[in-house]
Amino acid sequence: MSQRSTPSLFDRQAGARRPAASYSLSFAALAAAVLLRYLLDPWMGDALPLVTLFGAVAMAVWLGGYVPAVIVTIFGYLACSYFFIEPRGQIRLADPGILIGVLAYLFTCSLIIGFGEAMRHAQMRAGQRREVLRVTLHSIGDAVITTDVDGRITYMNAVAESLTGWTHREAVGQSLDAVFRIVNEDTRQPVPNPATKALRDGVVVGLVNHTILVQKGGGECPIDDSAAPISDEDGSISGCVLIFRDVSAQRRVQRERASQLLAARLLASIIESSDDAILSKSLDGIIQSWNAGAERLFGYTAAQAVGRHISLIIPPDRIDEEDHIIASLKAGHRIDHFETERVTSDGRRLLVSLTISPIKDDEGRVIGASKIVRDVTVQRQLEQRERMLLVQAAVANAKFQAFFEQGALFAGIMELDGTLLEANRLSWEACGFTKEQAIGKPFWEGPWWSPSAQLSEQIRAASAQAARGETFRAEIPYFVGDGSERIADVTIQPIRDDAGRVLFLAPTGVDITDRRRVEAEREKLEDNLRELAANLSEADRRKNEFLAMLAHELRNPLAPMSNAVRALRLGGHEGESLRSASDMLERQVRQMSRLVDDLLDMSRITRGRIELRKEPLELAPVVSHAVEAARALYRSMDHDLTVTMPDAPMQLSADPARLAQVIGNLLNNASKFTDKGGHVWLMVEKDGHEAVIRVRDNGIGIAQEHIPGLWEMFAQVDTSLERSRGGLGIGLTLVKTLVEMHGGTVEAQSDGLTRGSEFTVRLPILSDAALPASHTSVSEPPLPTMRRRVLIVDDSEDGAESLAMLLQLGGHETHIAHDGVEAIEAAEKLRPDVVLLDIGLPRLNGYEVCHRLRKEPWAKDLVLVALTGWGQEEDRHRSREAGFDAHLVKPVDHDALLRLLASLPGVDRASSLQT
Repeated sequence: MSQRSTPSLFDRQAGARRPAASYSLSFAALAAAVLLRYLLDPWMGDALPLVTLFGAVAMAVWLGGYVPAVIVTIFGYLACSYFFIEPRGQIRLADPGILIGVLAYLFTCSLIIGFGEAMRHAQMRAGQRREVLRVTLHSIGDAVITTDVDGRITYMNAVAESLTGWTHREAVGQSLDAVFRIVNEDTRQPVPNPATKALRDGVVVGLVNHTILVQKGGGECPIDDSAAPISDEDGSISGCVLIFRDVSAQRRVQRERASQLLAARLLASIIESSDDAILSKSLDGIIQSWNAGAERLFGYTAAQAVGRHISLIIPPDRIDEEDHIIASLKAGHRIDHFETERVTSDGRRLLVSLTISPIKDDEGRVIGASKIVRDVTVQRQLEQRERMLLVQAAVANAKFQAFFEQGALFAGIMELDGTLLEANRLSWEACGFTKEQAIGKPFWEGPWWSPSAQLSEQIRAASAQAARGETFRAEIPYFVGDGSERIADVTIQPIRDDAGRVLFLAPTGVDITDRRRVEAEREKLEDNLRELAANLSEADRRKNEFLAMLAHELRNPLAPMSNAVRALRLGGHEGESLRSASDMLERQVRQMSRLVDDLLDMSRITRGRIELRKEPLELAPVVSHAVEAARALYRSMDHDLTVTMPDAPMQLSADPARLAQVIGNLLNNASKFTDKGGHVWLMVEKDGHEAVIRVRDNGIGIAQEHIPGLWEMFAQVDTSLERSRGGLGIGLTLVKTLVEMHGGTVEAQSDGLTRGSEFTVRLPILSDAALPASHTSVSEPPLPTMRRRVLIVDDSEDGAESLAMLLQLGGHETHIAHDGVEAIEAAEKLRPDVVLLDIGLPRLNGYEVCHRLRKEPWAKDLVLVALTGWGQEEDRHRSREAGFDAHLVKPVDHDALLRLLASLPGVDRASSLQT
């Protein structure tokens, strides 16, 4: 960008000094002054007749200098004297009073002219200096930016415009930090602006090294230089000047010099660390450099060799070689691996290999030579020894040939370029080819390989790998004479001499086709086994699904049975036979429910889903609950049950329901394997830190060989063909699992068949420190009985009717629906207090019915109870998520259902009907 060309103040003042313009403006000012006094005359009268002339004189001296000012002074007085000094209309100077006034007027005008002329000259000199400064800054090679005391830009030259990307017009008035953005070249972090410190401290501030200027368009360039404060005549800082320059070329030169220096140092390090002797000489043979390798090889130090003639190390009989070497160098030719002899400081002659390169100046003229001298004496001795070894190897070749031909491997010899030199008889006879078809050709072109470009390239690469000294091994397909494909384990081994050099390659191979076929069959068998395991896992999953479905299907017929039994009891019917049948039905219902629960528990155990809800508890109430649950079964079998409890209470950390299940299963098992009229003993005692629960009977007993298998699932022991004990064979498996989950043990004992059996459970007792704080139980007051309107929704008509009968006997109003759509319509019409809702319904399932009812404003306080045969934890969680208030499992616990209805808030339907 170029600096705009604008007229300077100096140019404007020069133009102002043009005579015609100066005099014209001066007389215009005089006319204006006289006119102004004339206009003011009505108010001023004779007072101050010359007052307006002083401004005209000042303007004339500023515009044209003292000459126009003197003319304005004279003509101005004459005009004002004529018009405004009495007597008006004439000019009088003889009057003493008027004369004094004239002198005072002239004195005042002289002062104005003198001060004006001085100021005019001072302004002209200042303008000239500013113009010189502007031209200087415009033409200077560095970028210049000036700021005011607040750091805002007041000027920038063309170079600054070019480097920053800002024009002078855009930059003036901007903050310096906005235009002059600088960062560190290495860290890319912002660099403090030097102008800030210059303004603050009043000192010259240089930029830090490696500073980058970020241009307006996003470009960058390295800069350096400094900032300095601008002071006025009083020494006060009035601004700052920032001078910087683009140092891209300088940085590039520095980097090139650094690179050259690094290369020179690297070259010097290589030369000094080289085992070869490296030296340089001029064309007249004077040694100029001498490295450590030369010192070791020839025995002369650098101080002894540098400056002397190269003949120092050349034997006298070989001095003529130097003339031929110099002639070749002058012609610009390089001499490679020239073998000759040189002499050491102690007179020994060495066989050496010379590599000589010309050294040229910047203009390409040869000015010297660089020599690399390598001692090849030992190398030649080794080569001679190698030739002797080859002769010896030829002598032993007959023995090797016998071994080579009689080996059990495919074997051959190859050149380093892959040419097959020899192959044993097994190689070509096994493949069905003649020796002449392979020898002398590249190994990868052998007739036994598959005609595949990819395979040929693989074998070619393997041969090259072995030639580099690396062993290659891979399984490669090959063909035999009848065209069938087989697999060989191929190895290509480099054969080295004593010095480690690769002399030739030895390919060997062994047929592994049969081994791979066996391995493939084994892998196939393993795949079949894995598939079988997956199938078994799937079968196990389907078994668990079957068990859950079985439990659901069993609960559907149980529900009407249970409801009918409960209705019979509450109906107040008389008759011993009716009561006996009722007891029998209720007992069978409980037994079927227990079997269903056992099935579900075993399903949970096989899936690892069973959980304990442990809490500190007293053992005695749990035992009593289990005993009461088994009383009906014992009465039906006419068994005597003797229960022995310790006097002191025992505290355990246990799941009360699961612990009661353990004791109940043992009591049921004892009853099942004890004939009618038998005796069962339940004994609870404390043994150290354990609670011991023993269940003993005088039943059929257990053979000793059968005791270990008692705990397996579905295992039963029945010694008589005519006795049918029933059950699923999972009760004891549940007992063992639940006891071990509580941290206890269970074992079985029997003195043999017909001698009864005893099962002992041991559980850890809580220590005194772990016992919960004692508290006095407070019995809850009985809930008031309230009449409720209940809608029962079940696709099983018997189940719905029997449950309605039970609730009606309890004083509740009941209504029945048998599918989801009917349930929604009945609920809309009846507005019940409670809906007992089955999940598996036709048309709409229970979840969808619950979801739709929850959307109705009138159903805000409606209690929805899921009534279903699905009772696992995930089923309860799903019903809660759907919006149900409670989840009851078929067959329903009638007492729990009645307590639920009684606990609901709201108005008694019976009371509302009476009112």
